[in-house]
Amino acid sequence: MKQKAEKAKMEFLRFPVISQGAEHLVQGYLMRRNILTFKAPINNEGYDLICIHPDPPETRRPVRVQVKSRYATDCPREFPLRTKSLDAFDFLVVAFLNVGYYHNDRLITRAGLMPPEFYTFPASFIRKHHDHTTSWPKVRLRGMTLDRYRNGLGFDLIARKLGIPYPTRDE
Repeated sequence: MKQKAEKAKMEFLRFPVISQGAEHLVQGYLMRRNILTFKAPINNEGYDLICIHPDPPETRRPVRVQVKSRYATDCPREFPLRTKSLDAFDFLVVAFLNVGYYHNDRLITRAGLMPPEFYTFPASFIRKHHDHTTSWPKVRLRGMTLDRYRNGLGFDLIARKLGIPYPTRDE
């Protein structure tokens, strides 16, 4: 009986520091791409980051970014998303933080420690792949070819929307 209770407890692990860290990591990577990025207030409904062009005369409509994260390296490639949030953001970045193995009792947690992966999806992609038929609405990514949304290529989607060229030296 005690083992069942412990296993149920493990399924609902929450690490608020890691979750907040995901938003800061995404913010840092966007700024690395020369996208001026600000955190929205904590618990803001629908988006976590606001992105604008770094040059004031070039500033256009801000881009709203929702950040979803998964800490487990062996997580199913899916994340929950409320249906009412679908129109609240322009892009959604999923941060697979790959902190370790948490879903298989035979593995050592730290053996799964790997670099994080980021996938930046336009709102239209999320709406198309959103599954609201379950009791917990979600987006499932397993089995999809997502290379064009991964890491820097995904962040470039936001830069293009804002009209931000890749930072280079003028020659």
